[in-house]
Amino acid sequence: MTERQDGGRRDDGRSDGGRPDDTRPVGARPDGERSDGARLDGARSDGARPDDARLDGATAEVVRSYLLAAAEEMRATLIRTSFNPVIYEVHDFGMSMYDADLRLIAEATGLTFFLGANDFSLRKGVEYVGRENLCPGDVVLLNYPYWNAAHSYDATLFCPVFVGVDLVGFLCVRAHWMDLGAKDPGYVLDSTDMHQEGVIFPGTKVFSGGVPNREIIELIRFNSRMPDLVIGDLNAQVAALRTGERRFLEILEKFGRPTVDAAVQRMVEDGEARTRAALAELPQGSWTAVDWLDDDGVTEDPVRMQVTVTIADGTFTVDFAGSAPATPGPINMPFGATIAICKVVLKALTSPDEPSNFGTTVPLEVRAEPGTLFHAVYPQPTFTLWTGIVAVELILKALAQGMPDRLPASSGGDVPGFMMVGIHPETGQMFAVSNNDPVGWGATPSHDGMNAATHVSGSTGRITPIEVLEARTGMFFERVEMREDSGGAGRFRGGVGLRRDIRFVVPGEFLSVIKKTRSRPWALEGGLEPEPNQVVVFPGTGREHRVSTRRTRVEVGDRVTLLTAGGGGHGDPRERDPELVRRDVAEGYVSPDAARATYGIDDV
Repeated sequence: MTERQDGGRRDDGRSDGGRPDDTRPVGARPDGERSDGARLDGARSDGARPDDARLDGATAEVVRSYLLAAAEEMRATLIRTSFNPVIYEVHDFGMSMYDADLRLIAEATGLTFFLGANDFSLRKGVEYVGRENLCPGDVVLLNYPYWNAAHSYDATLFCPVFVGVDLVGFLCVRAHWMDLGAKDPGYVLDSTDMHQEGVIFPGTKVFSGGVPNREIIELIRFNSRMPDLVIGDLNAQVAALRTGERRFLEILEKFGRPTVDAAVQRMVEDGEARTRAALAELPQGSWTAVDWLDDDGVTEDPVRMQVTVTIADGTFTVDFAGSAPATPGPINMPFGATIAICKVVLKALTSPDEPSNFGTTVPLEVRAEPGTLFHAVYPQPTFTLWTGIVAVELILKALAQGMPDRLPASSGGDVPGFMMVGIHPETGQMFAVSNNDPVGWGATPSHDGMNAATHVSGSTGRITPIEVLEARTGMFFERVEMREDSGGAGRFRGGVGLRRDIRFVVPGEFLSVIKKTRSRPWALEGGLEPEPNQVVVFPGTGREHRVSTRRTRVEVGDRVTLLTAGGGGHGDPRERDPELVRRDVAEGYVSPDAARATYGIDDV
């Protein structure tokens, strides 16, 4: 299947991930048009502009700023009211605002994957529910992975915005819930079908006309091992939506709908024009890259990923042909999630300093055959979506062949995630708290990569503070330090990763979630590849061994060592400024032995 970001689609007749016989949305004709002439795919059936009102550039920019401020206020509301550290500390969320035609008009800072996935998810949710069935005050929950563009614990809530009887827009908030009745607590690492991954809501009203749907909320409560956290986070997302709704209506009242519609149209046109102009300035051509995931969580076999990226005629095409078929284990990507990672790369290449809107991704075309690694269909498992993280690096690896002077080397190759699940000795309650560790960023043609930073796919995501991890779990951190010699050597050095030594003070399960430990991240222009991610369980004992994605039972006194990857090097290490090498040795990033053997600097 090919997905175009102008709202259109070319389908080869195969299923796009919906359940058998349910692919036609409620209230829609087969051509995607409703009986009232409105389209469900974001396009206007009459081809008209939202409004022909003329406005000056200053007014358009003021309206845009108001919309962005409203999205940021939604973000602040979610952070202040959520119960779950992965939301209020890590910022594992994404929130977006849309016009009545389902076009993105503003978003708040959050996980880039979530922001791109919201576009796909909202369209699917509205198709399923039907516009005619939406009323003021409704809030809809969607976590069906093939429509939600994520796994089942990334809960998407959306609501319509009405002025009187007129539907004028939509708001969307996605955030990670900690438990929704999957077969295992915390995180599912070895599911073999969707039904092992939690309770599914295909587009279900949790609020109807502003009134909570008690039956649905109780269903959620009784299917969670940590109901207080989950219901608290649901209410926090609803609060964020209500905040956005109030601000959206205030903006419409302040400027008038014709002016807002005209400003949105200008934003969208400008976004598309900027992207196409930036693409025209990039090298034109097609480039292919291959990489491997460690395994799928069920078998030990490595999993092939392949991508071909083409820049031509003002379009950015990403084709995943050549990748593995869908796997037995839960690393398969819903197609909407695949589109989202491609949006991340396109945005970074073309307009990294500008806010996103519908127009910025119109030139994107994504191809992945249904039933393959990058286009999961029912009931293929999708819970461990680290595939998308590694795939961001894969797309950049392909592009770097055509523009090595514009791109950095690989940044760690993956996100080293970990979690502990157990019973807290003070409260007697179950805990499940996670962290995504930092990695070294890849070196660029002009400077070293950052040390121990959130992976490039993580946007403004943060690590979980040690104080939270120690207080709310059974982990005690004996050591946290920069990992010497982990960055790839080069004329410019890759950033170094991190080392953590953990001792467990209560029994439980330790979950490591990493999909690239067997192969090194890539370097550029003669730079060297860095040390990969590693997880060593029970170090210094007869049980010591390395794992990647694994659920490990731990007892009091057991230990784990986490070693995160550095970034790839850029350029010949022998061309590095000797003073920079000496500084690296003094600061502990490079060992004296490596300075002599790799960089050729003896006097360190």
